Amino acid sequence: MKIKKLIIGNWKMYPASLKDAKAKFTAIKKVAGKLANVQTVICPPLVYVSEIKKFVSGRRIVVGAQNAWFETEGAFTGEVSIAMLASVGAEYVIVGHSERRAIGESDELINKKVLAGVKAGMTIVLCVGERERDPDGVYLKFITEQIKEALHGVQKKELKKIVIAYEPIWAIGKNAIHPASPDDALEVSILIKRTLADLYGKDGSVIQVLYGGSVDSKNAWEFILKSQVNGLLVGRASLDPKIFGEILKSADTIK
Repeated sequence: MKIKKLIIGNWKMYPASLKDAKAKFTAIKKVAGKLANVQTVICPPLVYVSEIKKFVSGRRIVVGAQNAWFETEGAFTGEVSIAMLASVGAEYVIVGHSERRAIGESDELINKKVLAGVKAGMTIVLCVGERERDPDGVYLKFITEQIKEALHGVQKKELKKIVIAYEPIWAIGKNAIHPASPDDALEVSILIKRTLADLYGKDGSVIQVLYGGSVDSKNAWEFILKSQVNGLLVGRASLDPKIFGEILKSADTIK
């Protein structure tokens, strides 16, 4: 069976109102619903997840979440569990995003979230990536260790519920040093696949690898095609239905 390109929109802490969120999702759905070769996932702020889920029909566009806590329930003020998200219809959850790591999330905590997610039947989007690229290639070892620690305890039978998204932190956001190239992404894509093969043998190949970092409608096709990834994790561009729609259509044309 042909594997669809997986395009995930991470809305971060936007937009400011539920009305706007509904309008953006509806506009994106008009495009995503027509694309047979793309699986679209929108990850809005947590407070919008259950309402946006009501607009989902069919399987071509579904809803995910940007973060969750690993415990099922308990005295964790302000947190939302993966089980809770699953109960309101979220199917994917992002863990280990660079913005979460920046506020103190450790590899140990991320591993707990991964394990809780697969247990709950959610698809986990595990983010990995380096802050800087050193000439000695230490960043490659850093990314490898991130993957190994995050997947510690994950069984082969659970791998189909794991997606790994590569984020070159030095190339994204306001403090970006310079844009990443498809060659940069290809290098790490190969590294991720080799690491998974070392950990799980041929079973590791079921994990989809995404690229995320300053993706727009002009470079999306190039990253997918040249970087040998299965799709994209899109940030700010996913908030513009027109631009994100173009990204989705680009992905749909790649065989």
